[in-house]
Amino acid sequence: MSLLTRGGRASDLIVRYEDELKLFRTWQQKLGYFLLFVVWLITPLMISDKWLNILTYCGMFAIGAIGLNILTGFTGQVSLGHAFFIGCGAYTVAYFGVKHELTMTTWLPLAAIVGAVVGAIVGPFALRLRGQYLAIITLGLLFIGEHIFDNWRSVTGGGFGTSTAVPLDLGPIDFTKLSVFGTDYTRWQGMFWFYWALVALGALLAKNLLRSRPGRALQAVRDRDLAAEVIGVSQFRYKVGAFALSSAYAAVAGALYGAFIQYVDPEQFGGVRGLFLSIQFIAMIILGGVGTVFGGVLGALVIGSIPFLIKDYATSIPLVTWEIGNKPILDVPLLEQVLYGLLIIAFLLLEPRGLAAVWLRLKAYFKTWPFSY
Repeated sequence: MSLLTRGGRASDLIVRYEDELKLFRTWQQKLGYFLLFVVWLITPLMISDKWLNILTYCGMFAIGAIGLNILTGFTGQVSLGHAFFIGCGAYTVAYFGVKHELTMTTWLPLAAIVGAVVGAIVGPFALRLRGQYLAIITLGLLFIGEHIFDNWRSVTGGGFGTSTAVPLDLGPIDFTKLSVFGTDYTRWQGMFWFYWALVALGALLAKNLLRSRPGRALQAVRDRDLAAEVIGVSQFRYKVGAFALSSAYAAVAGALYGAFIQYVDPEQFGGVRGLFLSIQFIAMIILGGVGTVFGGVLGALVIGSIPFLIKDYATSIPLVTWEIGNKPILDVPLLEQVLYGLLIIAFLLLEPRGLAAVWLRLKAYFKTWPFSY
């Protein structure tokens, strides 16, 4: 018996293009987003400030990881210089937020603008280079950036660093001293709500962009750049645009990072430490899922929490407690690097599509149950 003889309509068999572009296509998706909203709302009321601190830190990383995924996952441009753009955002806060005492509604958009402008300057290099050659060019940004941050003392404070302690105020609302209906909340509760609201906004903007015509053009450049150019997709526009957008996300993450730790120095964003920070972001998108928006968020939750978990459980980790010549076999920073490397290797070998693929398989399993296998 056909669908039509059971009272169905022919239009029910047609999947319209505009339906595919809808953000909320099914009631299950609407329910899922509503549950995420409830989790965001009640989490600060249910867990300690210690875990809120960790989750807020992961939120900053998630914004930067979404930006890197736009560049690497959706446009196919490999970058090892993400930490440089993080530093641009952090020093934007120091200059405009601390030195000139501008409000967050000013310095946060300025961080995005500064990041986008610097990214647009770097972007043209992607027109002639790709793969490991582009990675080497972006790697050079870290050492150039370290030199700039170390010597532009009027902005960065030089090698001694500078304060980035700014209020997170949105009009009359200060998220570090949040009070609602006579109830006072801690600094970490307010920051969690604010940072993860920005994560949701950043993910929503990226999702909508990548479902639109420019998003499809970026993916065409990633898959076959020459073929895309033949059919009218401008490589200059989309490769440079991807660098600018990715850098804007990174600079916003850097601005939030500066407001979070309240003090920055050039070594954090350049040289060897900058390279390590960039590798952390690469690990996030590999673990979470290259070419997915929510994969960057999942990867940030895993990678961002590792340093805190290692510090808490370092005394029970054998390689850290074992000593040779009164020195531990692995100290905590080295253990972090080893773990990041092992996770990258493991996911590339066992699950190249990351945690996002695991989630999609689980969703497909329950959606098709009992016919799933």
